[in-house]
Amino acid sequence: MSKNTKENLKNMKSDELKKKLAELREKIGVIRFKAEGSKSKNVKESASLRKQVAKILTFMNERKQNAKQK
Repeated sequence: MSKNTKENLKNMKSDELKKKLAELREKIGVIRFKAEGSKSKNVKESASLRKQVAKILTFMNERKQNAKQK
């Protein structure tokens, strides 16, 4: 994960993270639906979106674990 992405996630509140997560999942669904009908121009877009979702979920889980430890 790039340093810039980590800093952006640290600055976001949990509501914003959940909203961003929902937006990314919606985009993944749209891309998947488009892929059924025809070839997409950007093949790697769905993979990068899935990685972004994973980064957000990982960060949210780390934040939750840190809160439990304190």
